[in-house]
Amino acid sequence: MNLSPTPLPLTFEEHRELGRELRAAVIRLHELRKLVVSVYGPNNRAAERFAAISEDLERLCAAMQAQAEHDCPGFPVQGFYR
Repeated sequence: MNLSPTPLPLTFEEHRELGRELRAAVIRLHELRKLVVSVYGPNNRAAERFAAISEDLERLCAAMQAQAEHDCPGFPVQGFYR
């Protein structure tokens, strides 16, 4: 028996705001990655972690885009997370 409340999906406005925040994070992470690569080179452990985190964040954005489309059918949510 599941007693936890059913979660409410994010609203259109919440998805729009979260999308803005995640897009800004992607941009900043790419800037930091370029800095680390320029200092230490692309084969450095830190540079490799930045690359992995960048890829993970891109996948998160794709998943959140799909979630926004599910949560807000009929609303123009295209591009919120990309």
